[in-house]
Amino acid sequence: MMRATEFWIIPMLLWAVTSCQHKKEVAEPEPLGPIPTKDQMAWHRMEMNAFVHFSINTFTDREWGYGDEPPELFDPSAFDSDQWMSVLEETGFKGVILTAKHHDGFALWPSAYTEHSIKNSPFRSGNGDVVRSVSESAARYGLKFGVYLSPWDRNHADYGNPSYIDYYRNQLRELFTGYGPIFEMWFDGANGGDGHYGGARERRTIDREHYYDWPNTLGMVDSIQPHVVFFSDAGPDLRWVGNERGVAGTTNWNTISPDTLYAGKAGIEDLLQKGTAGGSRWIPAEVDVSIRPGWFYHKDQDSLVKTPEELFQIYLTSVGRGSNLLLNVPPDTTGQFHAEDVMSLQGFKKILDSVFQHDLARSIQVSASTVRGGDREYSPLNLTDGDPATYWATDDGITSASLTLELDGETELGYLLLQEYIELGQRVEAFDILVWKQGQWKKVTGGTTIGYKRILPLDGVRTSKVKIEIKEALGCPLISNVEIY
Repeated sequence: MMRATEFWIIPMLLWAVTSCQHKKEVAEPEPLGPIPTKDQMAWHRMEMNAFVHFSINTFTDREWGYGDEPPELFDPSAFDSDQWMSVLEETGFKGVILTAKHHDGFALWPSAYTEHSIKNSPFRSGNGDVVRSVSESAARYGLKFGVYLSPWDRNHADYGNPSYIDYYRNQLRELFTGYGPIFEMWFDGANGGDGHYGGARERRTIDREHYYDWPNTLGMVDSIQPHVVFFSDAGPDLRWVGNERGVAGTTNWNTISPDTLYAGKAGIEDLLQKGTAGGSRWIPAEVDVSIRPGWFYHKDQDSLVKTPEELFQIYLTSVGRGSNLLLNVPPDTTGQFHAEDVMSLQGFKKILDSVFQHDLARSIQVSASTVRGGDREYSPLNLTDGDPATYWATDDGITSASLTLELDGETELGYLLLQEYIELGQRVEAFDILVWKQGQWKKVTGGTTIGYKRILPLDGVRTSKVKIEIKEALGCPLISNVEIY
């Protein structure tokens, strides 16, 4: 049987003679369908971000405030946003999104447009600004900063009327002009219901699809900070994954057709989880989940913090299925992360480091059943070179192919990691993973989509060779990275 090194001897000699001429003859693959913007690609590469639910609800022991909570209740005794960022940076997170205003309408910055704000709290004698503190701490620790600003406001008297949209836009303008670069704006579909509403204490409903005039509202934000990505149930840049359990779909397309979607629309959870092959827009799924049963801190949940092992499983079902993980870590009433949460995050990082410490595939020999134009520009050796800008590709029209990786002897394997070159679109529809056992290939796992990253457990199987068989693809497959642990 021809070894991988022999497979490449003749082509490499040919390339050495004709490489300049050959590169001109072999065309680059064309983009297929929607592709990510530069800002979306930067978001993909972050992989893990933290959500921080901290507000007046922290002090009322509620999940959703009614809107009538006195600002005097907000008074963290030892607020330390540097402690948050130190823990997050240490445990592998790349960004943080703060609940600048939740549904109760309490603003964590001294907004000029409402009295229901931190400026009327005893925190730092009314001179505190949590948004500024978190933004500055994030910058000190090298994390990107994002904001959640709930569209629903159970405090504001004008909610439900056209004038409220001006108020919401004014608060967005304050945040996006006064607090440095913001990488993500987050809003959800909780819109309308009972509330305080300036003392009216009634139920108000809105036309969820049109009330906020999202194209113009987000257009205003984009004109201030054009690199921000917008999250909601339906995008326009990032979509909800359809649940709060930390689970992306085993089939997970970054593309979806959002023409009938809007924030708060019911009955679309399955669609959001899976996306749509050949969808009209690149709107990848973000996986939001809390480290505790609730989103805000509750003392009676101190014993219910997810374990490091549970967080690792969530990592596999989020990042490991081509999505980004947005893990909520709520500060307690002191204004710091609780010791239980910190220990769990540190344990989670230890698991990540131990599992993904030594890549067995780095710089080993790789062979392919076919290579685009026979050109080393698209060699399967690109899969193990550690360079995300290089990739293996087939010729146009060839949508099934195989890759074989030969290890340095028989080895026990835990995980296989695959990445597509999604800058030119997501393509793979089905693949199998096989290992060499007793003189033949044996399938051990497989899947549908790959996307930015796919991590597959191999459950300790022992083998000397691994084969990746791409069964179906929307176009010629482009694979940029393979890792084995």
